[in-house]
Amino acid sequence: MEKIAKLHIEKLPEGVYLATSDDIPGLVAQGRTITETLEIARDVARKLLEAQSERNGSIDLANVDDVFEYPLILGT
Repeated sequence: MEKIAKLHIEKLPEGVYLATSDDIPGLVAQGRTITETLEIARDVARKLLEAQSERNGSIDLANVDDVFEYPLILGT
């Protein structure tokens, strides 16, 4: 089953994007584009979740429902 974590993404004054998550402690990812930042965040999240499960168990994330909202970001 797929799990879902909420990300907070902001554009920094330097022009790069920074992603963090309250759902996955320690998740910090930075990229030149939103897409790159999301890809890096996904990799970091997997590694953090693996490390957490090896140490103390797992982080409790929500299951992805059959229907959910997802923002579609389009370049101009």
